[in-house]
Amino acid sequence: MADTDLARLPTDGEMTAWRSFLRAHARVTRSLEADLIAEQRLSLAAYDVLLQLAESVDYRLRMTELADAVLLSRSGVTRLVDRLERAGLVRRSRVDTDGRGVMAVLTPHGLERLREATETHLTGVVRYFSSQLAEYQLDVLGETCAKLADGKIPTPSGGVDT
Repeated sequence: MADTDLARLPTDGEMTAWRSFLRAHARVTRSLEADLIAEQRLSLAAYDVLLQLAESVDYRLRMTELADAVLLSRSGVTRLVDRLERAGLVRRSRVDTDGRGVMAVLTPHGLERLREATETHLTGVVRYFSSQLAEYQLDVLGETCAKLADGKIPTPSGGVDT
């Protein structure tokens, strides 16, 4: 990408695509959240934290890794983990190799709650997302989002931040 591409303002078409992306994301996530809260009394962010921990080695992640995985600020993850800890769904543990490091660890109760909530969440993914698109649209959207999420962000100097 040339430096001039980074210094210009978006075209009308680019802004239309951007706004559509934001509206679609907001609609789908609000719907998924509403279902999880109504059926499972669990927020989408809490579900995501439990899922990230369930998919990690030994059901544990450093708090900083968890914040990056769920796209919340460190303080946001800390507050959420506080609530999940009070509910018995996660616990905190010190990192053996680093006296200052703290890990979030999924409890057996947290794993059970995640299992209970997963059907609600996956049903919502089909209802609000995949059933709305043709297979080729899902393929293109998946490739597009993977490209946007790959972490290679061009900088005004022409380099790439990761």
